[in-house]
Amino acid sequence: MKVLLTTLNSKYVHSNLALKYLYLAGKHVCDGLDIKEYTINNSRDYVFTELVTADYDAVCFSCYIWNIEKILELAADLKKARPQIQILLGGPEVSYDGEQVLRDNPLVDFVLAGEGENSFPQWCRALAGDIPFEQAAGLVYRSHGRIYANPVAEPVNLLQIPFPYETFPCETDRVIYYESSRGCPFGCSYCISSLDKRIRSLPVERVKADLRCFLDQNVKQVKFLDRTFNWDKARTLEIFQFLMDQDNGVTNFHFEICADLLDDELFLVLGQAREGLFQFEIGIQSTNGDTLSAVRRTSDTAAVLASVGRLVLLGNSHIHVDLIAGLPYEDYRIFRKSFNDVYALGADNLQLGFLKLLKGTSIRADEKKYGYVYMSKAPYQIISNQFLTAEEVCRLKQIETVLDLYYNRGGFAHTLSEAVSATAETPFDFYEALAGYYYAEGFQHRSHKKEDLYRILFQFFGSMGRGEQFLPLLERDLKQTMNFDAVKKFFRKGWTIL
Repeated sequence: MKVLLTTLNSKYVHSNLALKYLYLAGKHVCDGLDIKEYTINNSRDYVFTELVTADYDAVCFSCYIWNIEKILELAADLKKARPQIQILLGGPEVSYDGEQVLRDNPLVDFVLAGEGENSFPQWCRALAGDIPFEQAAGLVYRSHGRIYANPVAEPVNLLQIPFPYETFPCETDRVIYYESSRGCPFGCSYCISSLDKRIRSLPVERVKADLRCFLDQNVKQVKFLDRTFNWDKARTLEIFQFLMDQDNGVTNFHFEICADLLDDELFLVLGQAREGLFQFEIGIQSTNGDTLSAVRRTSDTAAVLASVGRLVLLGNSHIHVDLIAGLPYEDYRIFRKSFNDVYALGADNLQLGFLKLLKGTSIRADEKKYGYVYMSKAPYQIISNQFLTAEEVCRLKQIETVLDLYYNRGGFAHTLSEAVSATAETPFDFYEALAGYYYAEGFQHRSHKKEDLYRILFQFFGSMGRGEQFLPLLERDLKQTMNFDAVKKFFRKGWTIL
């Protein structure tokens, strides 16, 4: 029996750890098990042709908000081309409403809900006729015109999952994903991870052995999937110290952490790390107390801001911070304050995200309470609520665009450090004004090379009669960002958008 595990990743540099886990779990009961990964940027015809011509008996898709629509289309076309093929969907985007997924998609045969390391081999055995389908945990299936949903399997013991990179190569051109724990101690109402409050973790010695494999192979980046890596201080300290002691001078490790759990001892250790060894992602989301209470986020805002500020001042790690627009009790004015509070920290990257009402989350169940209107298809992003109008959400999307172009992509450090305070009352007001100019001039209608962004910013300053004031800073940033030949070519063309 030939069975394929596959997905559509959001980018080529990304890889799917779940497929590797399922392959290792299922290969002993399915000799013909295979694994292939594509991206949402691959052409539909390319992926379709690959799947049809490979003569699989079953194809299993790993489903997320960024790929579910394309996967459903692909699965339906595949079933039309080869009616005998069996289609299985799994992953967070189908785990919480598997019965509805089968009702809405009659060409899909099965949904596997919950963690799959134990239940996927059971499905393989059921497909081969060794056991009845009703014995496969977490399986949603059709039988005699009805849809049945089996109880979800108990959470897996992480020690039972083999280290996947003993079987699969560490691809040097991709981010290596690694998981040392599952679950989250917090209960944020917008997050799927909050549904599993039990922390299951690998022993530290096992984690060290796994990480040593990455270090020995000089991989570029290892990204931990742990939702709150620093939930246990002693464990966190031991792993940080191990990575510092074993540092190969090449590999970078990315962690998602809770900033208010950091203390002086952790800062003392982190201050000794090689520049670039660690990268931290910190979800601040909002600095409004009523908002944080409404989404059951228990972090101490003052402590979070202070800790992020300390991390930035250390200067040896890349710091990424997140805000979420569209949370309860945060209108446009209050979000402006949250933005300014977080921008003042000087993090390397400030992601202005938008609330997504994910399946299974409690905030989705509260949609009427807060007047949420959201997109009917993935990623279920907010359109409006009783605190933000649709027009205000769109305005924030425009601000997000210019924030990414000018702040997050880098190359404008000297100009922004001066211009933000010199031309606007607050950072939010600066990016709001820049977004207004950018969209009024129609620059959103086409992509721009990096050098054109300098010209646009110069013209924005010119619209305020201050172009010459910021020209020296723009030239300084330009020369530091672009190579010598590109700079010479730029000045031959001048500062006007062609």
